[in-house]
Amino acid sequence: MGQPDTSPVPKKDSMGMDYIPVYEGEDNDDSGAVTVSPARMQGLGVRVASAERRALLQPVRAVGQVAVDERRIRDVAPRFEGWIETLHVSAVGDPVRAGQPLFTVYAPELVSAAAELQIAETLAGSLGAEADAQARAGAERLAGATRERLANWEMRAGSGARQQFSAPMKGVVLERNAVAGMRFGAGDTLFRIADLSTVWVLAEVYEQDIARVRPGQPATVRLDAWPGEDFAATVDYLYPTLDPATRTTRVRLQLPNPDGRLRPGQFAQVALATGEAAPVLAVPDSAVIDDGERQLVLLAEGEGRFRPQAVRTGRRDPEWIEILDGLEDGARVVVAANFLIDAESRLRAALAGFTADDAAVQVYRTQGVFEELYEDGAVSLTHEPIPALQWPAMTMDFDLASPALVEGLAPGTPIAFEFEARGPGEFVVTKVEAVAR
Repeated sequence: MGQPDTSPVPKKDSMGMDYIPVYEGEDNDDSGAVTVSPARMQGLGVRVASAERRALLQPVRAVGQVAVDERRIRDVAPRFEGWIETLHVSAVGDPVRAGQPLFTVYAPELVSAAAELQIAETLAGSLGAEADAQARAGAERLAGATRERLANWEMRAGSGARQQFSAPMKGVVLERNAVAGMRFGAGDTLFRIADLSTVWVLAEVYEQDIARVRPGQPATVRLDAWPGEDFAATVDYLYPTLDPATRTTRVRLQLPNPDGRLRPGQFAQVALATGEAAPVLAVPDSAVIDDGERQLVLLAEGEGRFRPQAVRTGRRDPEWIEILDGLEDGARVVVAANFLIDAESRLRAALAGFTADDAAVQVYRTQGVFEELYEDGAVSLTHEPIPALQWPAMTMDFDLASPALVEGLAPGTPIAFEFEARGPGEFVVTKVEAVAR
């Protein structure tokens, strides 16, 4: 309770109270700057990175489904009626190669067309040079018309009443409506085959993000079936309509699928790469502390000293945040353990502010006895117990706001006085009044 004092070693004051340890570089100030020893930095896992200029990627995120590329679907539909005699591919999902037989049919129209062709060819061949030119031309026209009819049916001339239908391309059977022994009509779809070497992803993009999406943009697709693996895709088409119920527009992405791992119907998470190419000042996402009221980073000033710095942030990408104000290019900021350092920084700033505020408002009043006035202007007073400070009755030294306060007082004079707490161990008497015994 004496005059403010410091000591290079631990000690007690005249009342037996321990001095409070204060370490070099760790003095409290209202800026909240803190100093961390190298050993403690290693224990906390403190890491530092530089603010730098870079282009920010702002992905538009959407969900969608893998779908068949509609441009790679073929139907197998005979152009005549008939019956299926033999089924060579009998299950949906079976892979087929181009030219592989799918089924064999019997068709009466093929029988009659084959007979017509045979008669016309025989007639044209039997007519000699001396035969009527008109008759010969008629036989040739009949044979040509029959061949043309078979070509329109996509049948080969001379193949007879039974024909094999083959897969028009390599792919997978999506639909099979053919059953052995069934009758089919002209135009009935008996097989649907799709080439899955390339697939689509149909994603739903929210209305506010439409302006940031355009054909040709790269995208990344993730599937629940293959966790942790990214599939590269490209925006192929932006549909011209908006779903009024979900306020989304469909976006079509194209993905190569050479190994067939992507299956139509799979759920997909899509990230469309958008953003400006111009570099901006940015820091790693983990460097910014945002408590809802303020945004700041911790500047590394060297030799273990860190200082909180308020910043104004802009755009974000998955790993970086744009800094609009508060930092310079190359500034070193804490990117790991910054929450721990920030908590200590805020505590120290609060303690410094608490001490400064209290020094201006804490005033205590008590009674006692004037004991002595020292040459340096301090005074010795005996006072009654002061509950607010948990002080017992005792004699202690005080500073005087002015020597005039005790002018004319003799040692042993009863007094009432007021004093202020202006700092650790600093108590200043501001008012003194003599009182009757």
